[in-house]
Amino acid sequence: MSRQRAADLALGANEIVIRRDELERLHDDLYMLACAVEDTERDLQESALPSNRELRTALDWILESARPLRNRELAAAIPESHKMS
Repeated sequence: MSRQRAADLALGANEIVIRRDELERLHDDLYMLACAVEDTERDLQESALPSNRELRTALDWILESARPLRNRELAAAIPESHKMS
């Protein structure tokens, strides 16, 4: 079914269709992760020897920002017939 739909839309082998709201959520999640990495890099550069608490805070911020991406499941990425039970 997905191959037929791709053919109907004249999509190449490396092209996909994704809903705009999914793309926007993905973009937002990537932006948040990029901000967390940038903030963490800056904070670590400003501190000659960061404390364990500072390192933990930085790690928590990056993990919190990465979780939405880890947990994301793009609806159209895997056809239902190919999903594991």
